[in-house]
Amino acid sequence: MKKIYSVEEYIEENAHFGEALSILRKIINSTELEETVKWSAPVYTLNNKNVIGLGAFKKHFGIWFFNGVFLKDEHNLLVNAQEEKTKALRQMRFESVSEIDKNIVLAYVKEAIENQKLGKEIKPDRRKKETVIPIELQAVLTNDLRTSFENLSPYK
Repeated sequence: MKKIYSVEEYIEENAHFGEALSILRKIINSTELEETVKWSAPVYTLNNKNVIGLGAFKKHFGIWFFNGVFLKDEHNLLVNAQEEKTKALRQMRFESVSEIDKNIVLAYVKEAIENQKLGKEIKPDRRKKETVIPIELQAVLTNDLRTSFENLSPYK
């Protein structure tokens, strides 16, 4: 996947949904959210917190709401991309420009902004995995080495 540095570049790379992405971008940019690019995709933030992202795929495009689980979803438009895995993120998917109702999209965006202002968010589950130290290593670790070893971060 090509590294994307601007929203314009993202829209160009996804020209098959260029018009649609531009419409959604205009709706989102009519709010107080700040436009940025993260993970080579447009992301919109409030006080450096991710609120909304834009995405284009082979057969659909849409908006993802980082804490969409808190949205009322009165129009039943949101989907969980990975049931049993994704806790907070919800997507609003479209297949054509004609499916975009600007007023409804704006209402969802504004609700997401308000939820962010209220601090509604699900933090990622950061369970600490237990490190299993082989018997052979335990045998050679002295007290000083054991302390240093236990202070290492899990990925080391």
